[in-house]
Amino acid sequence: MTACAIEPSTGHEDGAAPPGCTITADGSYAARLARSGDSLFPERWTLDGPEPYAVPLPGNQPEEPGTEVQPLSDGRVLIHRLVDGRHAFSLLYPTGPGTGELPLGAVECPDGDTRLSLLPPAPCGERAYAVAVGAGSTALWLVAGGAFGPERLAEFPGRCSGGVWLDRAGRMLALDRETGGRTKAVVVDLERGGEVSPLLQIAAGSDDRVLLADPDSGLLLIRSDAPSPGSGRLGWGVLGSTLPVRFPECLRLPDCAVTPFAIQPGQVLTPEGCAVALRIDGPLGSWVGVWRPAERRVHHLAAPEGWLTGSGLWTPEGVLRLPYATAAVPCGVAGLSAPAREEKPEKSAPVSTEPEDPAPAEPAAARPVPLQQAPLGRLVTK
Repeated sequence: MTACAIEPSTGHEDGAAPPGCTITADGSYAARLARSGDSLFPERWTLDGPEPYAVPLPGNQPEEPGTEVQPLSDGRVLIHRLVDGRHAFSLLYPTGPGTGELPLGAVECPDGDTRLSLLPPAPCGERAYAVAVGAGSTALWLVAGGAFGPERLAEFPGRCSGGVWLDRAGRMLALDRETGGRTKAVVVDLERGGEVSPLLQIAAGSDDRVLLADPDSGLLLIRSDAPSPGSGRLGWGVLGSTLPVRFPECLRLPDCAVTPFAIQPGQVLTPEGCAVALRIDGPLGSWVGVWRPAERRVHHLAAPEGWLTGSGLWTPEGVLRLPYATAAVPCGVAGLSAPAREEKPEKSAPVSTEPEDPAPAEPAAARPVPLQQAPLGRLVTK
């Protein structure tokens, strides 16, 4: 076992609640903690067949709040529990009437000030990663898919949150790193021993976070207070582009929290045409928004009853698949088609020049993408 102080954390430093379930990058499986009375138990959903179905994976006793589950592409479910001051990782799988469990190892927790949380599912679906965030540094862990149990891959200064995969190979990981009282997105190269490079630095005094990325088009969804200090706004940019990040006015919804959770894949040459799914939380509840960077409006759609809020996945054809669970349908997926794309405005009014749209640039402001000498720059081919 490797010494490290860790405790469960939602990993959502941006204020958004964690999603109702976690879906593999290829959309084949999902996993969640389901409720039976007052008890919680892991549940795996199979999504790539003719009809979705759920398989309960209960252990010998109910799970504690704060336990994390994450599906792998082979159908097993990674579970992360706090057990007697240690963080234990196991793989769960169905075995006829019961649940099989393969222990992967545990990590000691000598210091209660450090948090550990699973990162979003890796693109390959075969490995799982976590970050342990201490008072002044962050450790990156491989917790499933390695040869010898949990393995610390790298440690770097700063407190990191978030976690967004930038490529389909699972090499480049974006994290939001807090140092010196400011948060800036960085990229971690897993093939270079966790080498860290700048990713998003809009202004010297701004907090700049990456929320979502699409490896096909390079579209990035970000949150920054650069255009309105002290108040984060949603914006977008394109990986490898020299254009500034834009902050559309239509994404500012009074009295609502807006969080992007899925980007339409497959739009390789047209990032501005990607449909983006938004979780909108307001005084009357939660619903779904659909927006494209090329448009100046958000389409508001009712979520299905029992939506596992904040969860969903786009198909390349533009269908948003939203998992839901009700008493009548304990495992369901609703399909919402993206509204038809609006005609592009005339050239005299390009979509990238809305009033108050661009981030204020300093004389030597860095681009909202890695520097050319950063490892990620060599992977950008557009």
